[in-house]
Parts: sequence; structure tokens; C-alpha cells
Amino acid sequence: MSQRFRIPRPRTAAGKVAGVVGAAVGVAAAGLAAGVVSERVLVRRLKADPTDRYAHEVFGEQRYDDAFRLELPDGTDIHVEVVEPTRPAPGRPTVVLVHGFCLDMGTFHFQRKLLAERGEHRIVAYDQPGHGRSGRLESGEYDLAALGRTLRRVIDRTAPEGPLVLVGHSMGGMTIMAFAELYPEMFGDRVVGTVLMATSGGLLAETKLVAPALIGRVGAPVLYMMSNATRYGGTVIDRARKSTSNVAWLLTRKYGFGTRKPSPALVSYVEEMNSRTSADTVTRYLRTLATHSRFPALAALSGTPVLVVVGDKDMITPVTHSEEIVRRLPHAQYIKVDDSGHVVMLEHADEVNKALWDFLEGL
Repeated sequence: MSQRFRIPRPRTAAGKVAGVVGAAVGVAAAGLAAGVVSERVLVRRLKADPTDRYAHEVFGEQRYDDAFRLELPDGTDIHVEVVEPTRPAPGRPTVVLVHGFCLDMGTFHFQRKLLAERGEHRIVAYDQPGHGRSGRLESGEYDLAALGRTLRRVIDRTAPEGPLVLVGHSMGGMTIMAFAELYPEMFGDRVVGTVLMATSGGLLAETKLVAPALIGRVGAPVLYMMSNATRYGGTVIDRARKSTSNVAWLLTRKYGFGTRKPSPALVSYVEEMNSRTSADTVTRYLRTLATHSRFPALAALSGTPVLVVVGDKDMITPVTHSEEIVRRLPHAQYIKVDDSGHVVMLEHADEVNKALWDFLEGL
């Protein structure tokens, strides 16, 4: 049985915000009160898994040889880290890691760990604008073309010469496509290989990329506030979502992973990355993600090696999106990982690491 909630229109701007937020929080409280205890118990039980292979894995910061802030023309500062090779070999490309929506450079925890231990490649990692330790946009919306230009600035600063391999996950892959659209001449002489993980060339409005992130960040009862996020302020929305932290963990487990019993430590790690991304940042990315369509840009990759990786149970950017990329790039290597969701490089790190290393060795 559906119910309608009528929110009176306050007479003042301040009263209007307070009224909307108050009503939203009230609805959220009413909807969640009955389930909050059971959700807390369920999450506690799921986290207490004695078989969790990553229970003692130290996530977070990894070794780097240089870290700095790169200021963009609009004033946004980008956090960049560089790992120098310990066993450099002539001709080895610099590997640039480009993470996805609501995540940060920690997305590639295991891939960066592998490359650093092997020590043959220079590694460049950075947090996308509004994510991780990078600054937020002061005004306006984020734009994938701007993310492509940001990638170019990171490359110009960290690796102005020599071969490159670009590795992108989800929105990171879309960033690489935007980069290819803007700088097709970079592919061949400079970019000698591209790895696209769990990403899409377009039709994002048909995927679940945005909805789970929003629900996990703010809770379904306050979703309607997002279209007016700049009016209400991200901090207001962030406060409204705090009561749904257990829901966010469960949604991360459901939408990010494909195995029946994913590592609780990995789920928590991904949820922590999500939680550090403000609701204001999430809303400012919505339009560019929903309208992303860069299939023609893939033509720039047609003359260089490409590796496409996707989890067979990816609910965020389904397998069909990777298959469409491969259809347009028939020379690409294609790996579909069984029992894996959207964060395939974390959930099945061993398999993805092997595929990545074999790809680099084959260049």
C-alpha cells in the first residue's frame, strides 16, 4: 500500500530547507526504525567471517617515491603519487592508474602492490577531482572531458616522455575514453596499451552506476533532495545519510561484489572509499555519467593493444557494456571473471593481476 507524504511549503528560504530536510529525515527515520537493529546484527554477523583471507590486509596508503598536489586551471588540486621502479628495464612503460566513481586510487591496491614488488614499471596513481585526497570543484558540475584533460595534465607532469599504459576502472575507463577523444594522437607513440576494467562506452543511463551510489550515500528516502543538492548543501545531505551506514555496507556488498560470500574486509574497504566521497561530489558527477557516450573515441585505441576485464556478475556496468567495447575493438583481449562484481580487481585480485602482468609482458 503506497503512502503520500505532503511537505508544507515554508515561507522563508531557510525555513524551506529546514522543512524539506526535516521531512526527509523524518521519512527516513520512520522507514528505517524497524530495520536498523536487524541490519546492524546482520552486518556484524557478516563481518565476523573467520575465513576472510584479507582480514589482516593493511589497506590504505602504499609506498611512493614522490607525492604532490597538481593544481588545475579551475583551482582544483589533485593528489598524485609516483612509484619509481626498483629494477628498471629499458622500454618498460609507465603505468597510469585511473580509478572510478566514488572510489580513489586505493581501488588498485593489489595491482599497485604487484607492480611495486616486481619493480620493473614506474607507477603513477592519482585521485580524481572530488575523490580521495584531491580537492573538490568549487562550483558547477564535473565533466568527463575535464577528467580527460586532468589525465593529460597528470601525464605531462609525471611522464612527459616515454611509453605509457593507461589502466582505468569504471569511470576511470570513461576518463581514458574522454582522453582518447581529446588526444587521439597520443595513442601509438605514447600510449602503447590500454586496460579497461568494468567500464562502458555509453548508455550509462541504462545502468545502475548512479542509483546504488546515491542510495548508499544518502538513503532512498532522501534521494529526491539530490536534484537540489547545491541549494541544500552537501553537508546537510551527508548528515542525513549517517543513519544508513549499515545499509550502505550491505548495498556495497550487493552491488560491488559477485561472490556469494565476499571478503568482509574488502567490502568495508570499498564502503570506506565510498563514504569519503561527499554527496555534493556525487551529485555533481550525475549529468556527465548519465550522458556519457564515447564509442567513436574507441577508434583511437584500435591500433594499440587493449585488455578488457569485467566480472560476470557486474551489476553496475554489466557484461554487455564490455562486450560492446570488444565488438568495436575486435583485437582486444577480453577476460570475463567468474563470480565477480564491479570491483573485479579487488574481489579477484589474483586473476586480474595475472591478466595485467601478462598484458604488460606482451607489449
